[in-house]
Amino acid sequence: MTTGDDHQDALLKLLTEYDGGVLVTLRRDGRPQLSNVNHHYDPSARVLRISVTDDRAKTRNLRRDPRASYHVTSADRWAWTVVEGTAELTPAAEDPYDDTVEELIRLYRDVRGEHPDWDDYRAAMVRDRRLVLRLPVGRAYGQPAG
Repeated sequence: MTTGDDHQDALLKLLTEYDGGVLVTLRRDGRPQLSNVNHHYDPSARVLRISVTDDRAKTRNLRRDPRASYHVTSADRWAWTVVEGTAELTPAAEDPYDDTVEELIRLYRDVRGEHPDWDDYRAAMVRDRRLVLRLPVGRAYGQPAG
C-alpha cells in the first residue's frame, strides 16, 4: 500500500520523465484554452517552467487569470498527471542579456541541452518577446505508472 506522499511522488515523477505536455489556461468566458508546450520540472522547488511569447493567448489569459493546469502523459498514455497552480510570469525579454533571457537560456539547457549559437538564441528571445512561465505545483492528480 502506498502513502499519499508516495502517490504524489509517483505522479510528479512523470513531469521529469517527459518534457512535453498540455498547458491549460482560462479564456475570458471561462472556457479552457489548451496549448502543447515543452517544459522543465524542478522537483526540489516543485516548479514547472515553460517558455512562452508575450502576444499569445495563453500569456494574455494568464495575465488576466493566473490559474493554470498542466497535463503530461506517458508514451503509452496509461500514466498521466495533471498539476494545478498559480502561474508567475517574468517580464518579456527586452535585451539579449537581461534576467529573462538568462532564465530562458537555463530553461533551454534544462530541456534541450546546449544551443549551437547562443548569440542568435539571445537575439531571437528578444525579437520574439519571450518570457518564462513558472507554475508552482499546488495540486497534482492522475494515474501514476505501474
